[in-house]
Amino acid sequence: MPGLGYSEMMLFGIIALMLFGSKLPEVARSLGGTYRELRKNMNEFQREFHGLGQVDSPPPRPTYTEEEQTDATTNAPRFTPPSDDPK
Repeated sequence: MPGLGYSEMMLFGIIALMLFGSKLPEVARSLGGTYRELRKNMNEFQREFHGLGQVDSPPPRPTYTEEEQTDATTNAPRFTPPSDDPK
């Protein structure tokens, strides 16, 4: 924590001890649990937020072997344009 020296931290500890007394460990444990839960929720929110901006990649194109490619081209029907002869 910037700006807090040894004397300020000592003063903070004395005030906390005066306010909470014997319940100080319980209060500190409760604050720690609350902080931990807050960090967990913030990390989850950040993961969801960053996940929204990502676009799903298109599915990968199938890869064919050379043999499969030649089979597909030889078995395909050829296009023949209509003739210009009027009947």
